[in-house]
Amino acid sequence: MGIILNLAILFLILLGIFTLYLLVFAIAGKVTNANTTTRTPKTQRKFAVFLPSYKEDKVILESAKKALIQDYPKALFDVIVIADSLKPETVAQLRELPITTYEVTFETSTKAKALNYAMAQLTEQYDIALILDADNIMATDFITKLNATFDLGYQVVQGHRTAKNTNSPTAILDAISEEINNHILRKGHRALGLSSALIGSGMAFDYALFVDVMSEINAIGGFDKELEMRLLKRGIVFDYIEDAFVYDEKVQNAEVFEKQRTRWIAAQFKYLKQNFASGVVHLFKGNIDYANKVFQALLPPRIILLGMLMFFAFVSIFSGDFNFKVLAWGQLVTLLFTFYISTPDFLKRLITWKEIMLLPSLFFRFIRAILKMGEAKKKFLHTPHDS
Repeated sequence: MGIILNLAILFLILLGIFTLYLLVFAIAGKVTNANTTTRTPKTQRKFAVFLPSYKEDKVILESAKKALIQDYPKALFDVIVIADSLKPETVAQLRELPITTYEVTFETSTKAKALNYAMAQLTEQYDIALILDADNIMATDFITKLNATFDLGYQVVQGHRTAKNTNSPTAILDAISEEINNHILRKGHRALGLSSALIGSGMAFDYALFVDVMSEINAIGGFDKELEMRLLKRGIVFDYIEDAFVYDEKVQNAEVFEKQRTRWIAAQFKYLKQNFASGVVHLFKGNIDYANKVFQALLPPRIILLGMLMFFAFVSIFSGDFNFKVLAWGQLVTLLFTFYISTPDFLKRLITWKEIMLLPSLFFRFIRAILKMGEAKKKFLHTPHDS
């Protein structure tokens, strides 16, 4: 019993490192203002707005139409849809819009292939590449705010991706998860001088840089993770704009949630394995940003961390060991506090017993996602969107 208890305490100490890491950046995000865009830009850059769309017939037309509604000069941004496996009638409707549409078919479809194909076809000269998901809707001032931030000398800028729907308990929890990540991994990191995490969409890059780094990427899933690692390894800093919004559809049922997280976890493990050794080397070379990103890949998903701490807190009641109880309950309270201060008030008000009772189910779906992540190495696991 003594050996098991000691092992449990050692494991809790490891979890404590992760919990403390999240707490530090959550507090930093609270005490320091994030970058906003009240400045007047010196230059108006030309944007290529990419909308890769794989089997997204339900949402791509609305997204493409809404992408055209910006308060930025229309001559200075082009909307480019990459239509992968869309229905012929959808492609026909896209071609009626004042956008560029490329129809593609790949043996194995990936976002990286779609983007590389489109960039190889374009003849226009662009300053900025802006990447959206097929379901994303930009706020009308989104490009204007991105443009202003590039005046500060950044080559990579992440916008504030937020939920456009909270119409189910799963969607509410997904929206909360996204905002916690925004607060800790983006706002909190920038507050302490580290790069914002990228999120796969609502992100913009110096065009020449993006073309260059994407030529090295052919990831099946999680292309944004590989993009992060490669750019941070080069010493490039990513900014985050809290008041530049792009609205993203949150998953509305647990089955889709599991599929999406399977893809995400597979990417996390893959890039941790590929970058762990070089992350340690670059830490001693002074590249804290890259080493920090590798450490982030060690972090368990937030719901898994919460579930493990709840388990240990429950077990500690019967252990009879005071130190074990303090360690388990102290970490659980710390993590809950971290989540609380990282969640916007409007989302806190949406939490009911339905959302709380759903958490155990999502925990076990996360476990299943980990066990099934081998699927994501072989093919792209598509997350369907409805609205």
